[in-house]
Amino acid sequence: MSTPLYRLKAEFFKTLRHPVRIRVLELLGERDHAVSEMLNEVGVEAAHLSQQLAVLRRAGLVTARREGSTVHYALADPGVAELLRVARTILPGVLAGQAELLADLRAAGGSGDDGPVEAPDNVADETGDETGDKNDDGSGG
Repeated sequence: MSTPLYRLKAEFFKTLRHPVRIRVLELLGERDHAVSEMLNEVGVEAAHLSQQLAVLRRAGLVTARREGSTVHYALADPGVAELLRVARTILPGVLAGQAELLADLRAAGGSGDDGPVEAPDNVADETGDETGDKNDDGSGG
């Protein structure tokens, strides 16, 4: 039995979930880079960059070629650069939606931190029943 396409896509996107990998792919979308060039741009230790490049290589997203003692990386498929460009066009709408959600949470009494957010009174739960601080007889408390 073959792996469903949606699972393959999920694995593909898991590969992209690390910010260093995204930055490397963005750089390689501009042009091929030597590892030493990427170190300055990415701002991580050489060992960490090497580890992330290995993940991208195993996933088939980048290729490497050696020229003397220098290793140059390139995108295996230009579609990766296009995917990152599309993500950049989607991101402002997502962030705007998150900002609206944060504003709604703050207006509802949440502080916006990672603490619990209390639902406002008389909000319908998943059953459609209203929730709030009312006893069975309708009195408060």
